[in-house]
Amino acid sequence: MHPSATNSKSDIDSDSVDDSLENSVVNSLENRPYVGRFAPSPTGPLHFGSLIAALASYLDARSHQGRWLLRMEDLDPPREPPGAASQILSQLTQLGLHWDDEVLYQSSQLEHYEEVLAQLQAMQMCFPCDCSRPQVKAMGSVYDGSCRGRREPPAKDYALRLKTRDLEIGFHDLVQAHYQQNIAHDIGDFVVRRKDRLFAYQLAVVVDDQVQGITHVIRGFDLLDSTPRQIYLQQLLGYAQPNYGHIPILVDQTGQKLSKQRFAPAIEASNGKLLHHEALQFLGQSPPAAHKFRTMESLLEWAIENWDIQAVPKLANIPQESPE
Repeated sequence: MHPSATNSKSDIDSDSVDDSLENSVVNSLENRPYVGRFAPSPTGPLHFGSLIAALASYLDARSHQGRWLLRMEDLDPPREPPGAASQILSQLTQLGLHWDDEVLYQSSQLEHYEEVLAQLQAMQMCFPCDCSRPQVKAMGSVYDGSCRGRREPPAKDYALRLKTRDLEIGFHDLVQAHYQQNIAHDIGDFVVRRKDRLFAYQLAVVVDDQVQGITHVIRGFDLLDSTPRQIYLQQLLGYAQPNYGHIPILVDQTGQKLSKQRFAPAIEASNGKLLHHEALQFLGQSPPAAHKFRTMESLLEWAIENWDIQAVPKLANIPQESPE
């Protein structure tokens, strides 16, 4: 906590909050059947980096005889070109990555998010904030609680932030081993509804994982530092905590994450066998030469039978060296 903060993190003294944090059952998924998920944002077609994330989560689920669900994180309409979601579904189908159950679209869950936000507000855990990104950066990029003491909401557009407290949150990552943050000092009060009134990723993903009964989340390293925030929310809401595994992400020659926003080229799904083979190598799985597999399906069968999450490199990122 920064010394300039106007309200101490210790001012969260609600009995209901203490009960939620102290009595949260983080291991309640331990004996439940495996349920994994892949959750792309429909901001464009799949690129090779997103294929790696999809394949890792798919193989981890199937190797445990588990279910693999698909969620479309379509909460930011201005960034979502028409037809992108359908294109992603088509690519996954061509690549032999078949999901279980219906696709969950976040845009269909808005009422559910509203209910959970109202629950947090009833716990007096949220407050309005109109601080700009430059202002937060000037705080050292950790929000200092400066809007906590305001008696009236700002007149202009404002976000809703979640109060945090001096609490160490750690977990065992299936790839990266132990990871820990102090939710107040390392993160600070974080946004659960944005100034444009769109729900923030942190709230939506926690609600969706609970709704879908997700037991395992295998995703990119760039989301590792979001996990303590999500665990904090899970504890406040009495949700079960999934198991997490964060794989290295693919970066370009400048060290930036391969992404749709940086114009990463779409994969050609008709080259599924070669794409999967390259992705397996990236994931440290050491598959036999691609020509030894007659079909993409036979390669996927080998990958499921031989999947070893402990072989995944424990790196933050890996530069892309070979063509898509």
